Amino acid sequence: MGRQDQDGRRGRAEYERGLPDYHDPTRGFGGAAPTYSALTLRIVLAAIAVALSVGAAIVFAVMGVLWGVVVLGVLAIGSAVDLAWVIHRKRRGEPG
Repeated sequence: MGRQDQDGRRGRAEYERGLPDYHDPTRGFGGAAPTYSALTLRIVLAAIAVALSVGAAIVFAVMGVLWGVVVLGVLAIGSAVDLAWVIHRKRRGEPG
């Protein structure tokens, strides 16, 4: 692992360089290069999920299908939380 601060936290410079093999259980097999997180792709996918979930929830609300509104509302909230967290990681300086 990389160098950490005295309190065990990583510094900004480490995040800006990237964290190789981050959450990759297959790292090092077959001479593969270290992987980096694909944060930009996750931002795009989470934004699409929020937009589609909210749009479909509105359609279900107009149709009067309460269970559809609830399910898609929960999905939209979960996607929005994921989107906020990934944006936070990207602004912290992680590449991707």
